[in-house]
Amino acid sequence: QVQLVESGGGLVQAGGSLRLSCVASGRTSGNYAMNWFRQTPGKEREFVAAVSWSGGRTAYAESVRGRFSISRDNAKNTVSLQMNSLKPEDTAVYYCAVADTRTPNSFITFYGAMDYWGKGTLVTVSS
Repeated sequence: QVQLVESGGGLVQAGGSLRLSCVASGRTSGNYAMNWFRQTPGKEREFVAAVSWSGGRTAYAESVRGRFSISRDNAKNTVSLQMNSLKPEDTAVYYCAVADTRTPNSFITFYGAMDYWGKGTLVTVSS
């Protein structure tokens, strides 16, 4: 079992920045990619960003590319999402998730393939 706890959400004006963090605990050994997803009421959970276990490969949704940056610190079992130039449409509950990819340089972006999820943190961007 892996437990994930997100933090860093809040209210910010459009154009502002926030930094989300997620700490993993429990059975954290192995090659697992770490992801961020987001969800708004009535919509499916949406992929935001992913980083491989090695940290050497990343992926972003088209809607956030160039504004968001994902990084991880394996020594601290954390993944962060730096969000800049925020827009009202970024408003959502953001979830941290991990997926066992078996290899250090892989990642998975499909929400159905995640092995563990955090409970989410709310990000609200006002116009």
